[in-house]
Amino acid sequence: MKSVQDIISTLKSMGTIKNIQGMTRFGIASQNNLGVSVTEIRTYARSLGKNHDLALQLWKTGIRDARMIAACIEEPKKVTKKQMENWVKDFNSWDICDHVCGHLFDKTPFAYDKAWEWSGRNEEFVKRAAFALMAWLAVHDKQATDEKFEQFFTICIHESIDERNYVKKAVSWALRNIGKRNQTLNKKALDVAKTIHSIDSKSARWIASDVLRELSCEKIQQRLKR
Repeated sequence: MKSVQDIISTLKSMGTIKNIQGMTRFGIASQNNLGVSVTEIRTYARSLGKNHDLALQLWKTGIRDARMIAACIEEPKKVTKKQMENWVKDFNSWDICDHVCGHLFDKTPFAYDKAWEWSGRNEEFVKRAAFALMAWLAVHDKQATDEKFEQFFTICIHESIDERNYVKKAVSWALRNIGKRNQTLNKKALDVAKTIHSIDSKSARWIASDVLRELSCEKIQQRLKR
């Protein structure tokens, strides 16, 4: 097993200042960022294999790139609720939030419960994590019933008035992904978007317009009919 020091050394050799500057332009935190691309992180993580203890050690480094590796090599069945709470509190950027939710958290037994719970929290990236989970579950949980996702509609409506950029974009992302699962959820997600549009909120109107535009487009409608 490679040591944390070996992995950090390798990541440092892979990252570039140009990448860090590019990430910063897209709102990704530059602090503790080695500038390794997500594609390179995924490839390197596959060479390491799954390892719970190593994942915990990498997360403790506080380095963005190491934490993204940690999410890739962590073993979902060994993740506890306490670990999820500890990690979500460390989220300081949308990329680490979305990466951890889509590579690890959505595969844990607590994913749906945490989506509900975190949606009621005030911290920006904790709340974003709730909707990132919904969005990723809609893509990855192929066996889930429609009811599992319909329960999120009320939350999306309630939180649509949050004006924070990373929250409102995540609400839209969740609704759009749910609405792409099948025709039934598509119609219901469009109805939810219409309800959100009627709310007297700039954020709500933005979310509704974003969802209505994508879910009603011909490309999506044709795919769902097939």
